[in-house]
Amino acid sequence: MSATTEKRELYAADVTLRNDITDLLSTRRQNRRTRRNRLRYRQARFNNRVHSKNKGWLAPSVEHKIQTHFKVIENVYKILPVKNLIVETASFDIQKIKNPDIHNGQYQQGEQLGFWNVREYVLFRDGHICQCCKGKSKDLILNVHHIESRKTGGNAPNNLITLCETCHKGYHKGTVQLPKNIRRGMSFKDAAFMGVMRWALFNRLKAIYDNVNMTYGYITKNTRIANNLPKDHYIDAPCISGNPLAKTLGYVFYQKKVRCQNRQIHKAKILKGGIKRLNQAPFEVKGFRLFDKVKFNNQKCFIFGRRSSGYFDLRTLDGISVSKHANCKNIQILIRRRGYLQEVKTCSSPS
Repeated sequence: MSATTEKRELYAADVTLRNDITDLLSTRRQNRRTRRNRLRYRQARFNNRVHSKNKGWLAPSVEHKIQTHFKVIENVYKILPVKNLIVETASFDIQKIKNPDIHNGQYQQGEQLGFWNVREYVLFRDGHICQCCKGKSKDLILNVHHIESRKTGGNAPNNLITLCETCHKGYHKGTVQLPKNIRRGMSFKDAAFMGVMRWALFNRLKAIYDNVNMTYGYITKNTRIANNLPKDHYIDAPCISGNPLAKTLGYVFYQKKVRCQNRQIHKAKILKGGIKRLNQAPFEVKGFRLFDKVKFNNQKCFIFGRRSSGYFDLRTLDGISVSKHANCKNIQILIRRRGYLQEVKTCSSPS
């Protein structure tokens, strides 16, 4: 993001959002189901879903990204008298990407047309034949296998493959290996995120701020090429603002959103004797907190891991390791932890 006038740039930031929301929710769902099945049985209830009660409900992973956008925009409005807000969005035709020749009514006739569910479609697509042994095992029971785990890859048809029960069980036991040509197809997760986010973000911004406008990536690209500017995020932002030739600051505030709480008290694995290990570290260890900005060997970095012995894991925001076992006695604290970690990065002039 960038705040500019016609002559110069006043603020520049590159914000990295969290991408671990889906994994954390999947882990929570796994632990919840295990706990309920272990302690008691409760009949399934299907009419208490949140999205059926609340109009405009968005998935937590999408809602988090929108809220982060709101927060970083609000921070700029606190320090600068912003008159116009321009947001770059993108629209993706996923079906066009899959099939460049698609047109008219074919958009309503997807690849799963006429099938009851995804499983039936995958079995038909693979000819009801195991894609590992090609029927050599003589096992008539067929299973639908996730190439990537359901947690990360979902139930999309390009992430599913037909396997006989013999190969399926052997793969999970480690005695059978799938052919190298079995790979997960193209993922459209990012495109789906943008498709859901763009109108929700734009409409919410219009309800709060004045003079909110939308632009698209191809307009930004044309502006950048017309002014002979190189491709980079900190250069695209002034192009979006409408002042591509404004004098840049020469540095960018690199910000990274991190989780504020860890609500999982115990680890999922139960040890002998029914003992559970704690999943939460103390709030402070030797006077230091997680994600504190510190100075170690004349280098500024952040605490990404702590041990009760006083040896910490230090990294930069890029994830580059500074020290995996830095002694807390040699660490000097600079800034206490925040929801947004920040460091200043110098950048070359586009000219």
